[in-house]
Amino acid sequence: MKPPRLSRLGLPKLDLLGHKNGLRRAWDYCARVPGGARLFDALIAFTIPYTGSIRPRVLSVEVGRARVELRDRRSVRNHLNSIHAVALANLAEYAGNLALAYSLPDGARFIVKRLSIDYEKKARGVIVAEGRCPPIDTTARQELEVVCDLVDSGGKRVARAVLATLVGPISG
Repeated sequence: MKPPRLSRLGLPKLDLLGHKNGLRRAWDYCARVPGGARLFDALIAFTIPYTGSIRPRVLSVEVGRARVELRDRRSVRNHLNSIHAVALANLAEYAGNLALAYSLPDGARFIVKRLSIDYEKKARGVIVAEGRCPPIDTTARQELEVVCDLVDSGGKRVARAVLATLVGPISG
């Protein structure tokens, strides 16, 4: 059985490859309604299942910046009783990509070319990732660096990721 179309539920279509910035429209819509952040999280988990596998919670999104939270639980832990390195990389990529996707002008798209991450200490408890991207005012092909810091509830940085990202126009 096919899942219902989002349009039948009265929700905006989350068209990540469309000529209009669908992700920005979806967040702006969801941020205005009660429970909207949870709705947005569910839309992302449905649209991007791998990202949804860590169950991230979006805290805020604005041009050039996104904050996303990961709660510590057994399903994201490693054998050392801390949050797994790949779960942290997934969180960093999501926060960075969210900041970038929200900031893109209409008619642009992106893909991560390279991701590097430095782990500074074991991650335990609630981790907040803050992705930051430079201003983007054109759909012209370019490479951008998106930086994402991951901090624990005590404000200590546990990791820093850098995403080398190719931005360009949507063709066809």
